[in-house]
Amino acid sequence: MTWQLFGEAFVTLFVIMDPPGTVPIFLALTGTRAAAGHRARAALVAVTVALGVIVAFALFGQAILDYLGISLPALQTAGGLLLLLVALQLLTGALDDPATPTSGNVAMVPLGTPLLAGPGAIVATMVFVQRADERADYLAIAAAIVAVHLLLWIFMRFSVVVLRVLKESGILLVSRIAGLLLAAIAVQLVADAVRAFIDGAG
Repeated sequence: MTWQLFGEAFVTLFVIMDPPGTVPIFLALTGTRAAAGHRARAALVAVTVALGVIVAFALFGQAILDYLGISLPALQTAGGLLLLLVALQLLTGALDDPATPTSGNVAMVPLGTPLLAGPGAIVATMVFVQRADERADYLAIAAAIVAVHLLLWIFMRFSVVVLRVLKESGILLVSRIAGLLLAAIAVQLVADAVRAFIDGAG
């Protein structure tokens, strides 16, 4: 396993999907007074939906790119811009108050997607898959995806305990730091894409 690639993929997805930051959103959607069994089922459904969406794009994202004729630098540029948008939302708190759906399972929509498996996480996963050259790289990316989703489930499953320990102010601080790190990752993606465009034109 390529541990460096695992670390990069894990940190990137962790920052984007923000397990600590999902706690207040999860509690707001499921209700702080909801039964423990209800929250446990909602957490499992949300993580399962998010994992399914991420895996689908990881497997078939390349085919879609080939069909549309999109290059990796173009994908990196778009991905960087999308990540920057998510970072700004984290920094400004735009994700702290999601709109309450009028129907449907809130664990699937909006929690599973687009809050967890949003455009930032999807594009980041596709970019990492594009970078993979051998089996060890794919295993590293898969392990990172599973590890982040496992953390998502743990934080949501024990959301009341986490909220009691970190308090709302602690979770807010973690979300803002995550937004700052994500903004740096987004700028790096765009810079790498620009460098690739220049090298390709030269």
